[in-house]
Amino acid sequence: MSVFNRDSDDEVARGARALVVRADVPGPAMRDAAARLEEARGLALAIGIDVVWSDSFRVRQIKPATLFGSGQVEQIAAQAEAHGAELVIVDNPLSPVQQSNLEKAFSAKVIDRTGLILEIFGERAATNEGRLQVELAHLDYQAGRLVRSWTHLERQRGGFGFLGGPGETQIEADRRMIRDRMAKIRRELDQVTRTRSLHRARRQRAPWPVIALVGYTNAGKSTLFNRMTGADVTAQDMLFATLDPTMRQISLPGLDKAILSDTVGFVSDLPTQLIAAFRATLEEVVHADLIIHVRDISHPDTEAQRADVMQVLSELGVNPAGQGEVAEADADALAPAYIEAWNKIDLLHGEAREDTISAAERRADVVPLSAVTGEGLDALRRAVADRMTQGSKLHRLTLATQDGASLAWLHEHGEVLGVEEQGVDGDALTVLVRLSDPAYARFMARD
Repeated sequence: MSVFNRDSDDEVARGARALVVRADVPGPAMRDAAARLEEARGLALAIGIDVVWSDSFRVRQIKPATLFGSGQVEQIAAQAEAHGAELVIVDNPLSPVQQSNLEKAFSAKVIDRTGLILEIFGERAATNEGRLQVELAHLDYQAGRLVRSWTHLERQRGGFGFLGGPGETQIEADRRMIRDRMAKIRRELDQVTRTRSLHRARRQRAPWPVIALVGYTNAGKSTLFNRMTGADVTAQDMLFATLDPTMRQISLPGLDKAILSDTVGFVSDLPTQLIAAFRATLEEVVHADLIIHVRDISHPDTEAQRADVMQVLSELGVNPAGQGEVAEADADALAPAYIEAWNKIDLLHGEAREDTISAAERRADVVPLSAVTGEGLDALRRAVADRMTQGSKLHRLTLATQDGASLAWLHEHGEVLGVEEQGVDGDALTVLVRLSDPAYARFMARD
């Protein structure tokens, strides 16, 4: 389902000429205005839209009918006419009334930030699960816009004669069809969730640690994922290059195996419909043993992007260990271990680079690196391994003397401190070994 394809004769194809505009409204100014507008342009370019003009407008008071002031609406309309724009993208949330009024004023199709992000997700989702999640989000979004998105809503379907009454209006029928389709999709996604739970349960019987990469879109998660796993996940300088989750096994110092998961990138003002729809996919984050938050440390809005990511994690019920602002938001949230990977330091030079590396060195949970050049990758691996093996406990285990496989396993996965023969005939061994809790659980679950 596409926000562009409301009517078969009213499509906006890839390459459509578009304006990108933004209303800067009063409020906390965490973000650089130019960077925010550039991000909106990037979202449009991500699905092949030809952005012919863009600008932001200071709006002192939001107009309920049009969002922008009347003079600003006239200015945007003039630009739309001058550039022959077929589409105007407003990098703000729009009410259905605002969207309808702006379309009339601009004589062009209008979509808001939510609609644009949904469009990107609709184009990029590659798996059946991803497509279902995006369709669910689209339907939820469109359900509130039937009043403006359809041209036949005043028609009525005749009711059964013996019941009387005016019959069912078309908009009521459309809403009922949307509700029915949403219910069907939710049932299918529930089955996906159950399947994931079964897979997770199997992993927990021999529990390999799960490490989840999270971060703002285009922070470099997929590039880092490829570096750490040798995989070839799509990694482009493009917003939302990755939507469907990918998992690969990796080896780390002191750990023979861990599972690394690449996830969809977050973004400011991520539509609530998408957070809800992608909850099944993001369960790998919720149940991760360690979260690596990949940050584009060279971006002018890196701190604001970090706040956006932490907010989404909070909405998912995740409270990375030591992150106070999330703990305040949800004291009952899960608390996996947490590392920040300050990526793209290769783009920093001189004093900016020195200051960034110095700031990272003062924090135990930060590793500066470049996923492109590989700089800092070994330090990240060591930091992850240290976190995964924290809390190792001393265990005294008894093995059969001939059970060389178990002894070799303990040497590989833990720190063997001593081995003593036991029994009259020396037919048993007592092994003193330091193991992490996951490693001990895996050992006890072995056949």
